[in-house]
Amino acid sequence: MKNKINIHNRRASFDYEWIEKYTAGIVLLGAEVKALQNGSGRISESFCSFSGSELYLINSHINRYENSSVFSNYDESRERKLLLNKSELKRLQKAVSENGLTIIPIRLYRNDKGLIKVDIALAKGKHNYDKRESIKKRDFERYNNFKF
Repeated sequence: MKNKINIHNRRASFDYEWIEKYTAGIVLLGAEVKALQNGSGRISESFCSFSGSELYLINSHINRYENSSVFSNYDESRERKLLLNKSELKRLQKAVSENGLTIIPIRLYRNDKGLIKVDIALAKGKHNYDKRESIKKRDFERYNNFKF
């Protein structure tokens, strides 16, 4: 089985400082999986939020699968449930409520077993001066790796 699904959130490392990283399963419909295999998904503006004791991926966008029937249509930007252990959920919920941190998706991919997974990070937002440091570091590395 080819691993075609590999969607990154490129803004995540620029806007946030990652504290902890987790791998979660995601609940998808059949047509959503087919659409992701075609490469039509986006998690750049999405975030994770708790509803009760369950964690949901909000504002992620998966385009409609063009060959699906009328009965398998879905809302493109619906909330998608994330699957984690109970202890991980409690730890994340405590960190979000007490420390004012947020949970962001980093990467959506298919693992070796063929399951679709989401890498999420417990993160703290960066200030503008932190972002300037990231830009300096990136430019410095780009200049040093450049071959004349």
